[in-house]
Amino acid sequence: MLPNVRQVTIKPIITDVISVGAKVFTDEYDIYARLPAWGYRHETVCHSRGEYARDEDGDGFHEVHVNTIEGFWSLLRSWLRPHRGISQEKLPIYLGLTAWTMLPTSRSNGSSR
Repeated sequence: MLPNVRQVTIKPIITDVISVGAKVFTDEYDIYARLPAWGYRHETVCHSRGEYARDEDGDGFHEVHVNTIEGFWSLLRSWLRPHRGISQEKLPIYLGLTAWTMLPTSRSNGSSR
């Protein structure tokens, strides 16, 4: 678990997990402001303005969104709700289980369902 949500805390996690030069989609939370300075391409959606997805090139496909991760957290929360909380030390196990449930490539030969 993170001791806090400051840029100095998340930078090593981001640089360990995400390749420099990758495009990262987030909301406009301040901790993500330095992503471009750290070498990432960064796109945001502004939930406070009612923006949840954006079609940048007018082709009808909303390229900029954070719906996938928000769906992940929603599924995890609804699965954990009956347990009325869990220990932080066990959270990585529940995160892994939720990821395994949502991501077909994590439990197959790489083909989609």
